[in-house]
Amino acid sequence: MKQSRSLALLAFTLTLLIVAYPDISFQASLEGLKLWFEVVLPALLPFFIMAELLMGLGVVHFLGTLLEPIMRPLFKVPGVGGFALAMGLAAGFPLGAKVTGDLARANLITSTEGERLIAFTNTASSLFLAGAVGVGMFGRPELGVTLILAHYLGAVLVGLCLRLHKGPETPPEKSQEAYLHRALRAMDQARINDGRPLGKLFGDTAKNGFSAMLFIGGCIMFFSVVVQVVAATGLLNPVRAGLGWVLQFVGLDASLSSAVLHGFFETTLGTQLSSKATASLGAQVTTASLILGWSGLSVHGQVAAMVAGTRIRLTPYVYARFLHAVFAASLAALLLGPASFIPASLIKALPALGSGQYLDGSFGARLLASARLATSFLLILIIILSTVWLLRRIVYISMRSRD
Repeated sequence: MKQSRSLALLAFTLTLLIVAYPDISFQASLEGLKLWFEVVLPALLPFFIMAELLMGLGVVHFLGTLLEPIMRPLFKVPGVGGFALAMGLAAGFPLGAKVTGDLARANLITSTEGERLIAFTNTASSLFLAGAVGVGMFGRPELGVTLILAHYLGAVLVGLCLRLHKGPETPPEKSQEAYLHRALRAMDQARINDGRPLGKLFGDTAKNGFSAMLFIGGCIMFFSVVVQVVAATGLLNPVRAGLGWVLQFVGLDASLSSAVLHGFFETTLGTQLSSKATASLGAQVTTASLILGWSGLSVHGQVAAMVAGTRIRLTPYVYARFLHAVFAASLAALLLGPASFIPASLIKALPALGSGQYLDGSFGARLLASARLATSFLLILIIILSTVWLLRRIVYISMRSRD
């Protein structure tokens, strides 16, 4: 009861602030809408559609069986978690959480395994890290490699730490059948259980994907408005001063306190402010990595919606985000300092990693780049499945010829 009253009071207060500062609210909502339309929508929509399509076709079950020997020993999650990890890395948040929620609703993972999974699969995408942050905000394409390494290595460390999270787990499937045969059988059975014709399946995935994208846009606009109107009241000034003292204590510039404060609510706003701060480049990038690891309350709200209807709790996820923020910031500082030779070597070996072509361009260019990446991902899966089917037929024909 007290919680409901507190939420009602908070909602009423925010409404009053929006009414009191209509110009700021309007401009903030426009900025949030522009961010969603120009960056988030074209980058995520193809992946959202593809993820649901692969779920309905049973490809996730196929991959889950094949990845079982890797995912379970490392992260204590079933092999299907590998699909959530791959989609989260490729498309960024909140797709990792969406796939995890879908797996939980399909009873392919337990709630504990789901809590472990969203802890390290709901990450920023490489396109966002290298393009939007490295190129768009800092104007330095080479920083994309540092941000990607810090963010993804931090996510892996979080996944390893979440092995300590206790709870019920799905028992590993015990079978003398070869992994490849088991994977094909799981894919066939999943497709039979789904039962929807291909046209109906594609229509449902497109509708659900766009509906999810509209919700994400609403979250971005809402938190953009909340941050701006609350900042306009001056209520955040004492918090900003306290954050400045904490940042100085850990060796960072106090001017980055505004970036951290805004990043607590919305990732993009925080990283953008960190790139404009008067601090050194190393401090700016370390703070941006911290904010990206935390992900912001806006992403947390999206995650809550993606796992709705499951028994996955958000408390372990919030703790994991704090861990990821610490790991990502520490790794970024390390990669910019003593280990700076690592990203430099990668850029030298693969010059494309240091180019600025990831996310520059119009809405159509971004959508095309994302669709191309999603299509490439899908084509790789098709090639794998076709090769597996061909090998299976060759083995079958050779066995019959011997008989």
